[in-house]
Amino acid sequence: MSSLLELRLPDGSIRQVAPGTTVRQVAEDIGPGLAKAAVAGEIEGDVVEIDRPLQQSGAFRILTARDDDALHVLRHSAAHLLAMAVLDLFPGTDLGFGPATDEGFYYDFKTPRPILEEDLPKIEKRMKEIVKEGRPYARVDLGRDEAKGRLREMGYELKIPHVDEIPEDVISFYDSGAFTDMCEGPHVPDTSWIEHIKLLSVSGAYWRGDASGEPMQRVRGTAFFSKKDLKAHLERLEQARLRDHRKVGREMDLFSLHAEGPGFPFWHPKGTILWNELEGLVREELLKRGYGEVRTPTVLSDELWKRSGHWDHFKDDMYFMDIDERSFAVKPMNCPGCCLIFGSKPHSYKELPLRMAEFGGVHRNEMSGVLHGLLRVRAFTQDDAHVYCTEEQLEDEIGDMLDMTHAIYGAVGFTDIKTRLATRPEDAMGEPEAWERAEKALGRALDAHGFAGWTLAPGEGAFYGPKIEVHVTDAIGRSWQCGTVQVDFSMPERFGLEYTGPDGQKHTPVMIHRAILGSMERFVGILIEHYAGKFPLWLAPVQAKVLSITEKQADYAQEVAERLQAGGVRAEADVRGDKIGAKIRDATLERVPYMLVVGGREAESGQVDVRTRAGDRLGALEVDAFLDRALDEIRNRA
Repeated sequence: MSSLLELRLPDGSIRQVAPGTTVRQVAEDIGPGLAKAAVAGEIEGDVVEIDRPLQQSGAFRILTARDDDALHVLRHSAAHLLAMAVLDLFPGTDLGFGPATDEGFYYDFKTPRPILEEDLPKIEKRMKEIVKEGRPYARVDLGRDEAKGRLREMGYELKIPHVDEIPEDVISFYDSGAFTDMCEGPHVPDTSWIEHIKLLSVSGAYWRGDASGEPMQRVRGTAFFSKKDLKAHLERLEQARLRDHRKVGREMDLFSLHAEGPGFPFWHPKGTILWNELEGLVREELLKRGYGEVRTPTVLSDELWKRSGHWDHFKDDMYFMDIDERSFAVKPMNCPGCCLIFGSKPHSYKELPLRMAEFGGVHRNEMSGVLHGLLRVRAFTQDDAHVYCTEEQLEDEIGDMLDMTHAIYGAVGFTDIKTRLATRPEDAMGEPEAWERAEKALGRALDAHGFAGWTLAPGEGAFYGPKIEVHVTDAIGRSWQCGTVQVDFSMPERFGLEYTGPDGQKHTPVMIHRAILGSMERFVGILIEHYAGKFPLWLAPVQAKVLSITEKQADYAQEVAERLQAGGVRAEADVRGDKIGAKIRDATLERVPYMLVVGGREAESGQVDVRTRAGDRLGALEVDAFLDRALDEIRNRA
């Protein structure tokens, strides 16, 4: 038997190497160009350092700067670099954890004195000095007791209890000169690889995210392989800052957030218009597709949540109360209520598929530290639906939901849509065979309905069934997960749901959970940032503003606004005594799509001088001509 390792390369070829050969040596053997570009390696899905000796056969590839996993390695190393600098500048600091993220990296610290925003340039300067030193990332494996001793010696008291939570008996550390940190890795070879870095913010945090734990500070940053990529990312961050839905929402008077209800948004009249337009769009599609709309109670007994399985998975995130000496919970999900509706009367196979839609409000007790405007809240509304069908109908129903997804996302302006199929997790309910059938049906529906480029997310399904996740890309390239389609064989069984089949026997239906916008609050937040508040006409809370040049045209301006309102355009009149330039500026800041200027000439001729939010002048139009133009744009959701 050969003692050589067999590495299966992406092109399908097999390369045999001796055990202990490093990733770098394999890259050099393939070619000098690849060796120069190599950042790390991947063996059987595990990312390893470029100088890690290989000890197993399997699927193998070299990671270069073009790979997301390689960028993750760089950022993980940048988090260690940040810790090195903070320890140099703030002696006596205790370390939390410092992972890489999709956007960069962070590290949590317990420092002798608070880190301030003005400290960030000084920390970044020290990081760049350490980059020039080229400190290595050298892996050291220790036993459990040795690991605790090293942590204690370094003054890392917070991490000592974590050693006993690590299942492996060998605990890895990475040494960089005098710095050491307990870490799984992998890392780049040395700090000289991390030239293009930027610290972004400092904020409060808690040890291991527990609000009852040790207060800490989180320093965030980002890192890239090239100066160009870093610059582009920072420009995107600036765009994101300007588009921040909290800032834009305040300027447009859409919603507000208050200390009296943390995580519970308050919707203003203009924001409610935007909300209602989105609901109306969804309802149009529901009507076309044979859904009946339902409403279920907000508060239901604990017994229901235990029966549905949510108790075991969500009870720590639920709100509870006692009523008549019974325990009740505020619903975190809408699905059990729909199951009660289905089970309230007998059903025949002739009624299936039975489609129930609900704009259902739910509550989840999120930690205060993760709340973020509309994007992470404690109370939100889902454009939810639950479809009960036979297994033979499953694929067609999923396909119809995917078609609905295309229609709704296209109408709101999202054209770059990606999907993932999340499969059976470790804590799954139900039989593996049922999961496999459901996963295959989801995959076939994706292929047949315009989502052929979907990717697999192994083990990331919901506890009751596999799911399709739908991601949209916004105007500045950020990806947001919004819609879901989930197949559920388990919950109908738990609720004893049945229908009478053509054979006269009782059968259990399959249940599909579906949301397209997902959280209405979150989707509005995403839309605000996507458009920077400059919504298409049909979504704009105020679609036209009539601006009088002088007080003499005030009555005519009001008359025009009323005519537009009667015709179906949301219009307001600005008849303040301010100069016309100030009125145009204010309407532009409010992001109103059309500004209709009226002076003496317009009042006399019955016209309006039309300007767009972008600064284009369309010239004088009859009021009815403008109304027809606007209504056509609204009808077509242009």
